[in-house]
Amino acid sequence: MTKANDAITAVQKAIHNKDPYQTEFLQAVDEFLSTVEPFLDKHPSYEADQLLAMLTEPERILQFRVPWQDDEGNWRVNRGYRIQFNSALGPYKGGLRFHPSVNLSILKFLAFEQIFKNSLTGLPIGGGKGGSDFDPKGKSNAEIMRFCQSFMTELAKYIGPNTDIPAGDIGVGPREIGYLYGMYKRIKQYDAGVLTGKPLDFWGSKGRTEATGYGTVYFVKHLLADRNENLKGKTAAVSGSGNVAIYAIEKIQELGGKPVTCSDSNGYIYDEEGIDLALLKQVKEVDRDRLTAYAQKRPQAQYHKDENVWDLKANYDLAFPCATQNEIDETQAQTMVSNGVRVVAEGANMPCSIEAAEYFMAQNVVYCPGKAANAGGVAVSALEMSQNAQRLQWEKEDVDKQLNTIMKNIYESTRDAAKEYGSEKNFMLGANIAGFSRVAKAMTEQGLV
Repeated sequence: MTKANDAITAVQKAIHNKDPYQTEFLQAVDEFLSTVEPFLDKHPSYEADQLLAMLTEPERILQFRVPWQDDEGNWRVNRGYRIQFNSALGPYKGGLRFHPSVNLSILKFLAFEQIFKNSLTGLPIGGGKGGSDFDPKGKSNAEIMRFCQSFMTELAKYIGPNTDIPAGDIGVGPREIGYLYGMYKRIKQYDAGVLTGKPLDFWGSKGRTEATGYGTVYFVKHLLADRNENLKGKTAAVSGSGNVAIYAIEKIQELGGKPVTCSDSNGYIYDEEGIDLALLKQVKEVDRDRLTAYAQKRPQAQYHKDENVWDLKANYDLAFPCATQNEIDETQAQTMVSNGVRVVAEGANMPCSIEAAEYFMAQNVVYCPGKAANAGGVAVSALEMSQNAQRLQWEKEDVDKQLNTIMKNIYESTRDAAKEYGSEKNFMLGANIAGFSRVAKAMTEQGLV
């Protein structure tokens, strides 16, 4: 047992004792801690017990009530949160999620992952996350506006362009960001840099909507190029049907691949001829409808109600889980391997259980963890911050070119760290160490440990 191993075990035990019911957060911490021992062994100057204890404890947790009125005049109350986890590399940066599943455990896991994702981009941003258990689905625009205004009335006390810069996530798109930004401006002052993911009319970034999905595919593009391959002729399975999934599908098609699936909370589509992207955008972005509407308008597509897309038995080369956490368990991972999958790139945050990820790696499937593969969204958010500071708006081609470069750098740093620490095929280890090394150095040099 090394000194680093002793420190990891002690920190892990302490966190499990303190937060025994925060399953998603504990999963994220366990996955991280299981990979960083080689780095700490190689750098004994770091006081591992102190560093890890500080790193796994949020700097600040904010929880508040969000009262709002529905269209009938009834008062409703939801919970609001902001987790400001680590600012060693810069102001807190991470999205807001509005979904009934939101709780402290999920947001702590997301904020913890965000630390290393943001580090991997090489940009000066720390890690944070926030949101509410409010569900925008089925709400009128007026109800969503009133909720967002109430939410921002409290959140505005704790954020700012040099302190904490939220963005969107599940349930928070340009509409919600617009309402949140408008309220911030009324409370504080005009400052374009306080939120990212804004509509283009008031200092949003061209290419931000597409960035997470595009970035995930770019990561795989560079991985395949390393093996003298590309996406042409390859079949891809994709989960989800929000921004990440839609624009992953778009970029896969642009690069010559054929995406054949998408999903929502009611089921999934299998379209053997390839997803009709224009129809999918009409259904999800314009009509805000369910995927049953896609199936009705495209009868050759199969709709599987109340089923998980990763239970599908069909051949595909690439998998892009872009829906939500823990959507793939070990049994589904086995099905995917039997389908012939060779690369799994996470467009969502922690969509694979630890057991599923380990199974992929044991079967020589290239597993690309979300903190590396889906960092494109936050990277372009940071570029939006730069544009806001300059009072400029860059062209989409320029943003996309920078996104591609950032994802290439993330891929290479992940690959190189895995190789340096003796686990060439373990991108989970590579991403964790590549992200952690920069944060650990910053924390230590700032006198935080």
